[in-house]
Amino acid sequence: MTPARDMTPTPGRSPRPPSPRPFSPRSHSPRLSAGVLTADLTRLGEELEHLRGKEAWAHVDIMDGVFCPQLTVGPAFVAAVASTGIPVDAHLLTEEPRRLLPEIAAAGAAVITVHVEATRHLHRTLQEMTALAGQPRSFIRGVAINPGTPVQAVEPVLWLADLVLVLAVSPGWPGQAPAANTRERVRDVRDLARRCGADVLVGVDGGVTIGNAAEVAGWGADVIVSGSAIFDRVDPAGNLDRLARELLHPVRQAGGSTPEEVSDDKR
Repeated sequence: MTPARDMTPTPGRSPRPPSPRPFSPRSHSPRLSAGVLTADLTRLGEELEHLRGKEAWAHVDIMDGVFCPQLTVGPAFVAAVASTGIPVDAHLLTEEPRRLLPEIAAAGAAVITVHVEATRHLHRTLQEMTALAGQPRSFIRGVAINPGTPVQAVEPVLWLADLVLVLAVSPGWPGQAPAANTRERVRDVRDLARRCGADVLVGVDGGVTIGNAAEVAGWGADVIVSGSAIFDRVDPAGNLDRLARELLHPVRQAGGSTPEEVSDDKR
């Protein structure tokens, strides 16, 4: 896979936000964001150690029981994971996420993602995220879209975002396979960003397994989220290594494209 865009500031653009471990250019594979809620939470410290020294984030799904069926964790959990020094990728699957933004930012999240579908005031939400992130940015600002949401829904806020997360499954219902059109949606997000002159990362979340990781990597995503494929309470270290190897060998399909070409489980 060709190198990803670098995240250093360029004249006329907002600088990329630093994180506890900066998103450095990659030469082979996407950044892996490991869904830690599928880990053995009674041994969370040990489980997180599997990510130490890896080019990986700890993905935390914050669900409120309204936007998604489950009720999961909140800012205190984010702070506990962040205290290990592993970058936390906080995915807010909550109604009106503006209410949680200050606490999640204060907890030390390196990435904060909100959903298009979760707020009546998406533009205001991204503005408040930008104010919280400061200058230079203290966290990556993400916006997510569910499988049934047109990619065009992110267009009005692309200039306020650093990451567009394309969900491949409906969040909250484990065990789903990625929606068949996810590859095209990743491509469409890149095309939209190019037309708008926006330099954003694109991520894929949902249904990623060791068996399909190489195919998903071939879609050209910068970030890939996977949880139960890693933390199965049997061999998380081995699973992490196997998944990382699959991401090193993307399988491209006809019509697929890399980020450079287009630009010139929940869990």
